[in-house]
This record gives sequence, structure tokens and C-alpha cells, in this order.
Amino acid sequence: MAAPRGWLPPADRVLSPLTGWTRAHWEALADRQLEALVPYATPGFAQYRLPGRQSWSGAVSDGLEGYARPFLLASFRIAGAGGEVDPRLTERYARGLTTGTDRAGAEAWPQLTDRSQQMVEAAAIAIGLHETRPWIWDRLDARVQERVVEWFSGFIGAKTWDNNWRLFQVVTEQFLASVGAPHSRSDIEGGLDRIEDWYRGDGWYSDGDGRNFDHYIGWAMHLYPLLWARMAGEDDGGRGALYRERLARFLTVHPHFFGADGAPVHQGRSLTYRFAAAVPVWMGALARCTPLAPGLTRRLASGAVRHFVKRGVPDERGLLPLGWYGTFPPATQPYSGPASPYWSSKAFLGLLLPADHPVWTERELPLPVEECDQYTALPRPGWLLHGTRHDGIVRLINHGSDHNPLAGPAQDDPHYAKFGYSTASAPETAPRAWERRVDGHLALLAPDGTPSRRLRIHPLRCAGRLAASHHDARPPGHDGTFPVVTTSALHGPWEIRAHRLRAPAGATVREGGYAVADAARPHAESGPGWALTRTATGLTSALVALHGWQEETGVAREVAANAYGPHSATPFLTFPDHPGGHSVHVTLVVLARDTVDARALREGVTCAVDEDGVRVRFPDGTELEL
Repeated sequence: MAAPRGWLPPADRVLSPLTGWTRAHWEALADRQLEALVPYATPGFAQYRLPGRQSWSGAVSDGLEGYARPFLLASFRIAGAGGEVDPRLTERYARGLTTGTDRAGAEAWPQLTDRSQQMVEAAAIAIGLHETRPWIWDRLDARVQERVVEWFSGFIGAKTWDNNWRLFQVVTEQFLASVGAPHSRSDIEGGLDRIEDWYRGDGWYSDGDGRNFDHYIGWAMHLYPLLWARMAGEDDGGRGALYRERLARFLTVHPHFFGADGAPVHQGRSLTYRFAAAVPVWMGALARCTPLAPGLTRRLASGAVRHFVKRGVPDERGLLPLGWYGTFPPATQPYSGPASPYWSSKAFLGLLLPADHPVWTERELPLPVEECDQYTALPRPGWLLHGTRHDGIVRLINHGSDHNPLAGPAQDDPHYAKFGYSTASAPETAPRAWERRVDGHLALLAPDGTPSRRLRIHPLRCAGRLAASHHDARPPGHDGTFPVVTTSALHGPWEIRAHRLRAPAGATVREGGYAVADAARPHAESGPGWALTRTATGLTSALVALHGWQEETGVAREVAANAYGPHSATPFLTFPDHPGGHSVHVTLVVLARDTVDARALREGVTCAVDEDGVRVRFPDGTELEL
């Protein structure tokens, strides 16, 4: 854990007993990040060439990203202070607009072309200009305004990727409309109509066709429609009310995704945006549609930001590294460049709320997981959320999100294909670890140890404390597929996971638990029908065989494969030399910060399997039927 940050004000444990953070902390963090970028600016401040791995879009696009995403942060800081900020901040970003839109200049921004990365950055600039209009846009020279309009106009009639990118076109062209510039009404209406195809109900969108559920639902699918409505004002055609109602429903469950230490669930792509996961609660307050108490809103958002600040983000230079805590490229995507993490700027949306707003003045309230154990079924994405008060961990049991298109070949991804994710752990994502596919996975192994994959996930049920799904496993060397039906049931701090599957003769069935990681090598131990690994900080992952496994177990180790630390380990169970045909395998899955006695669980939890199903009996006498 990083040392205390001297640039932060003292903690206020009266107003904020859980985090100590106030509006002053948010402003200090914003200022720290913005000032740290200055040494990396090009002479005209149109690009910021940050150190780190280049994205697939190239250095110039990455430089534009280094301007646009922090400009969003700057705009919230400027507007939130009513323009009363260091004038050099406003001047830097105004000058960058002047330089970046000079097509003959050395720092010119790339033109907007179909599906180009600069579309993403243009939307950030449009939002920033809207929010800072009295201090930046209205003070620009008319010729510069014309050049900005010309650059934004590349969106008109252009094609975007058919997912949240449609909303980049929507907000940018709405900004054009707001300043009286040419725009396409059909582009705006078409983009807003398109997201209706992706609305699944209960406040949940998919990010495009398919089952694409992740943090993008909060930081994109809910955010941009309401930012558009702020621009459109009374001309929103009634859409704003619809978006507010949907966000309100989404926010009823959103706090369940955060652990007591402030960490969001580590699932999905673009996790290097980190505390952007908190932006929906600010948007709910800003749009006046939140069902959350003001003290809970600030506790969630401050807790998420504080979680990363305590762990060295931003780093000693004041920069946001490309990773989760430190730099860790395996947890990122090829489109991510050195400035990509600055989409976390969205989390500072709350600065647009005045200092005397209740979200800043009311006392913090606890998160759901800080009050009692939580069991939350989310049938739209096919998830169970499982929070335990005693250790503050939230686990996400995945029976519905695979991030695959509706048509075409399916792929698997470690941020979507696992059975379990959490606020305390991350999947193994380095290439060699992903090829092994031990953690969070039920595999049919070929004779050489190559595992089958979990591609398309078909939800079957999600209600109460139970969820189920089906996927087709294709072991290497076999032309056909072998069905796997998995049911997860929650009991106390544990998950019972039952698989009914068909396997080829001679295959090995293997189940992996949560991967845990730390700076030091995790402790590992195993015995007949159980395996356990524990970090030096007390996080334990364990598997206990209840039915269908042989006594051979183990712990798989990795180095530099996990976003949570350089040393990681995963417990696993096996059933070698499958006779062929159908079988049932039942596992008790544990992720906890308390003491776990896997041997005692193996002896004290019983399981009976027959043609009617699975019955598990716990030491306290309660029974669970699957």
C-alpha cells in the first residue's frame, strides 16, 4: 500500500467517517493530475505525449487522447468552481483547441473518419466545451470556433462502431446544434433510437448486440444519454425523462458492486478506467433522479477513488499508469494507450454539483456490504452479487455476460469467461496463464493438458440466491461440442457450484477457484478433495470437492499474470480419465479474508446426487437443493 499523499488535505472523519474524503480531496486530486500532465504537453498544448505503451491507433491519436480525456477532468474542475481556478488551466486547454484544429500546424489533430479513435476523444472535448462554455468556448476567437466546428463536423453522416460509440456521435453533434452549427438530426435521433435495441429492462443495457454487460453500462450507456439531455435541454423530446427513470432503476443495485474497501468488481474490459465505475451515482444526483441518499452517493464515489489513491494511483509522477494499480498491460486492451486511463475523469462529474449540495454536506452512509451480507440476483445480465459484511468482499457469479456478437465466431476473454469475479481478486490475464485457463473455469482437458473454453454463455435462471447457465465445451482434438450446465447457489459466505456435463472418454475434468495475488508468493496447501491458497494479507481462495471429484487436487502458480500482484495462485480439483458420457461434479467455492479450514469443510459438508438433483447439507443442519 502506498504512503500517505502529502498533497491531500487532512481527513474529515466527522463529515466522512468511512472515507475521510470531502470535496476538497476531490479538488486536490483533480489539480494533482492536471498539473502532472504539463511536462508532457507539446508546445501548443494540443497533445500530451505520455510515457507508456502506444495504442494501436498510433502516437498522434494517443497525443490527442492525452488532451481530450484530461480536458473532461479540467472542464468539471473549471465549471464546478465557477471559473475560479488557476487561469493557466483554462488557458492551456483553450490554446490546445487553437493549435489542435489548425490543420496546417505540426500538432494538428487527426480528422474524424469512420470508426476512428478520434471520435471517442471528440466526444470528450464536446462535453468539456459544453460544461465550460462561459469560460472557454465563448471566449475563443471566431476563427478558432469555426475550426472546432469544422473538426467536429467529421461526425456528420459518419459511421461509428455499433455499440456505445453511437453515443459519441450523438453528444458531439448535439454540441454542434447547441452552438448553431450544421449537424445531422438523423444522426442524433438514429443513435438514440439504436440504444433502444440494447435496453434489456430493469435499468440494464447491453453495450451493443449480444450479452455485453460490464462497467460500460454505467460509465457509457447511462452517462452519455443524460449528458446529451443536458445539452438538449427542453428539446430532448421526452427522452431525458426516460433515461432518468432507467438510471434510477440501475442505481438501486449499483452500490452492490463495491466492496467495503471501495474497490469495484474487477470484471469486463477497460478496467484501467478504474474509478470511472463511480460515475453513475454522480450522474443520478446531477440529473435529480437518484434513489440513493446523498451520504451514500459520496461514500461510494469517494471510497472508489480513495481505494486507488491508497494503492499508488496516481503514481509518484502524478500520472495514471496503464493497469489496475501499477502498470500492468495484460489487464488492458490493444486500443489502450498511455492516456487511456484518463477516462477516469468521468468520476469527477460530481464537481459540477455545487459545494452546498447535500452530496457534499451530508454525513457519509455505509455501503450495502458494510451493513449486512448481501445476495443480489440480476437476471438481465445473468449475475449473482454476493457480499459478505465480515470481510467486505463482493463477488460476482457470472452466468450471463460473454461479450460475444450475436452472429459470427465466438471468442472467450478472461474478463468475461470466468464463473467468478470479485472486488478482491482479478483473473489471470497474462498470455501463458490465459492459455492454461485454470482460475474461475471448468475445463475438459485434452491429453496434453490443453483446456476447453467457455465461449457463448446461455443463461438459464437467475433468481434469489441461485443462477444457472449452459455452455458448449469443445475439448481440443474433438470436432463436436460437449454440453456443460452449471448451477451456482449461495449459502452464507460460500458458493455451491454444480456442473452436469458430458465428456469424451479419457478426458480430465478440472475446476479452478479464484486466483489470489500479492507482492509475496501466496501460501498453498492441499489434501484429499480440497485445495487452498492464502496471501500474506489474509485473502484465501479454496475449493472443496463435494461430489464427482477424485482426491487429486493442487494449486497452480503464476508470476506477473495478475493485476493484483506479481505472485498469484489458484486452487483446483480434478477428475482424470473420464469414462465418457454424463457426470455431475459439485464444488464448494470460497473467497474470504477470514480463516478457512478446507479440511473441516470437506468433512462437515455432505452432498447427495441423484436423478432429481443435488442436495447439500451444511454443518448447521440446513440443506440446499439444486
